[in-house]
Amino acid sequence: MKINAIAIVTAAAFFAGCAGDTDKNQNTTADTGIAADIKHHIAVLANDSLMGRKPFTKGEEKTINYIASEYKKLGLEPGNNGSYFQEVPMVEITSTANDMSISGKTTMALKPGVDFVASTRREQDTLSLKNSPLVFAGFGVVAPEFNWNDYKGLDVKGKTVIVLVNDPGFKAPEKLFKGDTMSYYGRWTYKYEEAARQGAAGVIIVHQTQPASYGWQVIQNSFAGSKLYLQQADKHMNRCKVEGWISEQAATKLLASAGFNGNIRDYARRKDFKAVALGSSVSLDLKNNLKYSKSNNVIGIIQGTERPHETILYTAHWDHFGIGKPDAKGDSIYNGAVDNASGVAAILAVAKKFASQKEKPKRSIVFLAVTAEEQGLLGSEYYATHPIYPLNKTVADLNLDALSDFGETSNFSITGKGQNDLDDYVIKLTKAKGWDVVGDENPGSGSYYRSDHFNFAKVGVPALDLHNGAKSIQRGEEFGKEKLKEYNDQRYHQPSDEYSDAMDTRGMAQTTDLMYKLGVQLSNETTFPGWKKGSEFKAVRDKAMGK
Repeated sequence: MKINAIAIVTAAAFFAGCAGDTDKNQNTTADTGIAADIKHHIAVLANDSLMGRKPFTKGEEKTINYIASEYKKLGLEPGNNGSYFQEVPMVEITSTANDMSISGKTTMALKPGVDFVASTRREQDTLSLKNSPLVFAGFGVVAPEFNWNDYKGLDVKGKTVIVLVNDPGFKAPEKLFKGDTMSYYGRWTYKYEEAARQGAAGVIIVHQTQPASYGWQVIQNSFAGSKLYLQQADKHMNRCKVEGWISEQAATKLLASAGFNGNIRDYARRKDFKAVALGSSVSLDLKNNLKYSKSNNVIGIIQGTERPHETILYTAHWDHFGIGKPDAKGDSIYNGAVDNASGVAAILAVAKKFASQKEKPKRSIVFLAVTAEEQGLLGSEYYATHPIYPLNKTVADLNLDALSDFGETSNFSITGKGQNDLDDYVIKLTKAKGWDVVGDENPGSGSYYRSDHFNFAKVGVPALDLHNGAKSIQRGEEFGKEKLKEYNDQRYHQPSDEYSDAMDTRGMAQTTDLMYKLGVQLSNETTFPGWKKGSEFKAVRDKAMGK
């Protein structure tokens, strides 16, 4: 969409009075000013009037103009050659599927949105699978470093592969891959990519709640309906015709017809596993509505006083799912208060802290609110492949995504802990407060590959994703664990992730303040943090830095 600076409205004028008050009279170690600012911004960004902040909608226009107006109010300069916006060309594909027909050893008619979801990246009005032979390909993984190849000796051209979510290491009786810590081979994005490399016509992932780390309703809400993709010169014709998921219940019935009646994951992780033709084929028609447009990243900068060409990057995604399937209460607006109005609120709070400093940073501080994270990390991917500031001069990416709203904690979680030197900075900062640092609270969920920092890691920029842990200062660790589980089960990617005056943003303020202090330290240093030995991202960075 075309963005006009005149259209930018101030938060005070457009959303006056919508934020609740932060608890002011309780004992707290958090910065209450940051907590109040965060709560105000969440109330604005998660308001129904933004319609769930989906790209290509009026909700996008309101959202990005709000963020840009806040940048301007704080005195941040436009970060893209005089503009606060970086256009991100995308295609929106809305796929409508008929029943999925299974024929052969078993006959099944699976219902779209109930038993399966299916979409395509191919920019075609219609496409079909016609009697495509089904093959169970285990985890759908080719990992030479782990001596693993589920496609060994298999020709899947014209066929549709059924694969399991996560990787062989998850809950395995012996150590495989990274154990319960998901590798990139466990991510659904990888499954689609590998199936395409193998030449498959279709790829269908079997959903299982524990190894996926989310329930079937997340698939129904997040993977159905319209999807956004970065525009590609080949119109995505190198991808499988159909990419989709099947419910565990439907998959169990399908696989049982081919003789799989036990624990399918145990079978697939056997060292002598070989892909198995299921003796059935699948037919499916997709009708697609294509819409070409441009979404926007929102970027502001505070220029460094001595080394302005060197940058510290703060990122958070502004988007969510817009208006979609109603919940049991009839609410169809996916407001995304925690995910990720909280992260955008946090980088705005950090920007305010930097802007109010009497002594300005020596390196430049860049604030990047990215689009289409929920569609596959697209906004950050676009920036990482079309950087405004050189990547080899980008000191670090500090990412804020889905901050917990249950108050202060005495521990903090680093997603992918052990990857780079930024961990050491955080450990030092928290130790001074008497706090602890842990790794992923749920390492099997593959969180390191599920937020925007991953795209910066892929191009070598040391990237940090920091969250509060589970040890609630006020109510203990069990309470914190219950709140984390409650969010994941009842609010994540659902209309119930909405703003409430009862949100306790003091824990968000803790994380935000840590990220601010880390940025201050990095901005006044002359050295560059690096990747630790053994990290898969070290070689990329070393090459970029001329090592």
